[in-house]
Amino acid sequence: MKILIILTSHDESDITGRNTGFWLEALAAPYYIFKDSGVEITLASPKGGHPPLDPKSTEKVFLTVSTKRFRADKEAQEALAHTVTLKDILPGSYDALFYPGGRGLLWDLAKDKYSIAAIETMYAQGKPVAAVCHAPGVLCHANSPDGLPLVMGKSVTGFSNSQESVVGLTDLEPFLVENELQRVGGNYSKGADWKSYFVRDGNLITGQNPASSKAVAKAVLALLMPAEK
Repeated sequence: MKILIILTSHDESDITGRNTGFWLEALAAPYYIFKDSGVEITLASPKGGHPPLDPKSTEKVFLTVSTKRFRADKEAQEALAHTVTLKDILPGSYDALFYPGGRGLLWDLAKDKYSIAAIETMYAQGKPVAAVCHAPGVLCHANSPDGLPLVMGKSVTGFSNSQESVVGLTDLEPFLVENELQRVGGNYSKGADWKSYFVRDGNLITGQNPASSKAVAKAVLALLMPAEK
């Protein structure tokens, strides 16, 4: 069983200049859900090499058992330091696709042609396509096999406007995930701010925030390994 995890290569906001990247918990929690289940993991990013980590996600208040384990795991750190360049990936050779959250991907992966191709290829093959926190924003430029927006008419969630308001970044993002999912026809819903909430619509799985990362990863495994639900 092979899962492709795609991370951002964008390291700072084009609006504020603040450092950004991927969110640690949104990678670490799913990483171990998959790894501890015996799944082979490939990490990829647009530029390859070491993707930028949002420094805020390493603050003490955001650290978890999974993030501490990940930072101390030499094998995981080695894989992170050498992500595969996204254009060199053959998405059809993987069993599932997973996007961890982080604001950086709103700048690069949302419109990256290789990312969009991976989403469209794997979704069309009926394989799980999952995204957490800001990552559902990468779905908005992908189309389903019928040529319509991938999320049109589908139940989805992602980082909510209310959460953006709390952190004071409503006007400092290239787009708001909630608004963009709705713009392209997604049936957006959300749970309580900062609490785990995810929705599944067929082989499409989306989570609202980093706290949803484990639940989304488990939902991916449930599709891949139904006998082990």
